[in-house]
Amino acid sequence: MTIKNLLRFAGLAVAAALLANTAEAAGPYQFFSVTPCRLVDTRGPVGVTGGPALSGGATRSFPVTGGTCGVPTSAAAAVLNVVVVAPTGGGHVTIWPFGSAQPLASTINFDPGEPAIANGAIVPLGTDPSFQISTFLGSSAGTTAHLVIDVTGYFQ
Repeated sequence: MTIKNLLRFAGLAVAAALLANTAEAAGPYQFFSVTPCRLVDTRGPVGVTGGPALSGGATRSFPVTGGTCGVPTSAAAAVLNVVVVAPTGGGHVTIWPFGSAQPLASTINFDPGEPAIANGAIVPLGTDPSFQISTFLGSSAGTTAHLVIDVTGYFQ
């Protein structure tokens, strides 16, 4: 079947997916997938990648590389699934490379009372061996939200 017929009968999304399977990587980085793996879950016990919940107006940093999820220390960016769970108010979460300036754009937005909301993100990684990403809960003081981050791949 020709590309023209694929676009006509299957739609652009299906054709793009079929083409992506045969395309070669371009650019300076290669993508490597990993079995989805939990990097952060603030619902768990207090710790570097666990609790407590994020607090409104506060920044918190997390490790990505060198752990049990298979992301090597040479990775330049991580492919993440970011989930905000049980927010007590509305707001947003911003994720960026540890050690750099916080961007103005949010990674995920949420409303109060949503049980969970997810978004995918590709985040460049900082070079500090202890932390590679920083997060910020943009909401009013007193608001809390749990954060769950799974990694599904990385660029190197």
